[in-house]
Amino acid sequence: MEFLINAFNILLYQPLFNLLILLYQFIPGQDFGVAIIIFTLLIKIIFYPLTAKAIKSQKILSEFQPKIREIQQKFKEDKERQVKEMLSLYQREKINPFAGLLPILIQLPVLVALFQVFRGGFGLEQMTYLYDFIPRPEAINLISLGIIDLGESNIIIAFLAGITQFFQSRMLIPKMKKDTKETNQMAQVSVMVQKQMAYFVPIFTVFMLLGLPSAMGLYWLVTSLFSTGQQYLTLKHQNAKA
Repeated sequence: MEFLINAFNILLYQPLFNLLILLYQFIPGQDFGVAIIIFTLLIKIIFYPLTAKAIKSQKILSEFQPKIREIQQKFKEDKERQVKEMLSLYQREKINPFAGLLPILIQLPVLVALFQVFRGGFGLEQMTYLYDFIPRPEAINLISLGIIDLGESNIIIAFLAGITQFFQSRMLIPKMKKDTKETNQMAQVSVMVQKQMAYFVPIFTVFMLLGLPSAMGLYWLVTSLFSTGQQYLTLKHQNAKA
């Protein structure tokens, strides 16, 4: 266990922490909020191709959720037949249910490391993680734009992050077509569940961020804004290609 913790710190936590401190020191005025925004954009740009792949897969799966639920309901007493029918659907529609899983698994350790960076703070103890060639700041000023204390929770940033995530989630919900068979009961239930999740996740995010430093909330907000824009462009390109 100690080996894994050390590997996590050396390979993920320390590089990300050093990058953030380096950005802070070279930004005019040393505004920590601006450093977090630039830091977040760099992370999102690096993972842009993987995220785009995950968005496409998630959209495809969401559109076929009614058919998947219909199979599950129809063969709920026969699990073997249910699996066969599901595999047949995936093969017929050329769906890979695991296509969006790998990009998420790759990014997950990085997200955990980022959470630890913001949660751990930027005191003297954390400065021991700086590389020798990174100038050590005398202190980190967590006041951004002269008014936002990034070391404390901020209700405005938390709500903005939740609202942005809500619109991001809504984009993946398939539209019901009233003039087709997709208006059956299973399709309606599927869309209803997705809509409920589109409300639940942002609300959960707001409550979670209210208990964390607003540095984490700012990172979450910028991530949601960037992801919403990427999602829009990715889906627009996918629809045009279709």
